[in-house]
Amino acid sequence: MCLAVPARVVKLLPEKKARVDLDGLFLEIQTDLTPEVQAGQYVIVHAGFALAIMDEKEAEETLRLLEEVYAARNLPQP
Repeated sequence: MCLAVPARVVKLLPEKKARVDLDGLFLEIQTDLTPEVQAGQYVIVHAGFALAIMDEKEAEETLRLLEEVYAARNLPQP
């Protein structure tokens, strides 16, 4: 199963890349599909690409719901 998840953009990098924070996990992703993204915004990330910019409230609610799922299933959080 594949899952796209919200992550906060920490820093824009050269070559259409960005560093994002995914609950303490820092990843480098491609921003080809979201060229207007700015540091501090949330993006939905899948397979190393930012697919879309997300509203901060929506991103935080999604992350909260994912935490509930992990807790209910006794799964380690990513």
